[in-house]
Amino acid sequence: MAVKKTAKKSAAKKSAKKVAKKSVARKSTAKKVAKKSTARKSAVKKSAKKSAARKTTKKSSRRATSVDRLVVPAVPVGGARGRVDVTTAPAPRAAAKSVTFDNKPKQGASNRVVAIVVVGIVLLAILVWSKSGKDGDDAAAPTTPSATATMTDEPTATEEPTTPAATVGTVEAPSAFVAIRSADGMNLRWKAPMATEGLTGFNVELKPAGGEWAVVATTGPTELTHSVTLTSSDSWTQFRVTSVYADGQTASAKIFGLAGQYK
Repeated sequence: MAVKKTAKKSAAKKSAKKVAKKSVARKSTAKKVAKKSTARKSAVKKSAKKSAARKTTKKSSRRATSVDRLVVPAVPVGGARGRVDVTTAPAPRAAAKSVTFDNKPKQGASNRVVAIVVVGIVLLAILVWSKSGKDGDDAAAPTTPSATATMTDEPTATEEPTTPAATVGTVEAPSAFVAIRSADGMNLRWKAPMATEGLTGFNVELKPAGGEWAVVATTGPTELTHSVTLTSSDSWTQFRVTSVYADGQTASAKIFGLAGQYK
């Protein structure tokens, strides 16, 4: 019986210990849950404080920006100088900075304008008075006869204008230009061109060796021959005959040369 009682007691003690351990574990778990909820509440409070601080900072920055803006008004040109009053003190958002102009003209400027007008009137009066006095003197002065100049219509010699010659439409050179030997030289002969309108004559030209062309004879439009004299058998000479027209145009026949010197 004593053994059974002892066993019961030990079993009761063990169960009591287990119950105590379970209650302690429950208390520690409750404490942990309470700590976690407290930490969460403090974190929520901190985040709320940060968001409130951010909103306050944004509002203050917006107010500072709206207050610090300064609008400088344009100064009027051409009128009297005005006074500009710009207020930069902080004000509500709806209120704007006031700008006032004082356009009252200065007393000195008005006095100058009046003085200029008076001086102009006085000068105009003096000018009118002097002009009227001068006109009266001119009317009172006796008139003297003025000398008149007479012109004679003497005839003057005038040169009649010369009309330029009409331009010749067609010019041609002589044809069949030849040289026929004679007793003392050569007889030069040629045929007249077909274009005879405006033809005034022919020029006969010679060019000695190493020399220049020179006109030795000028014939009429119907004279178709000219004689040249041999002066020396040395060297050689070139011959040319040219048609001459009224407007100055010329046309030369084919050039040929002969041994010796001619004139």
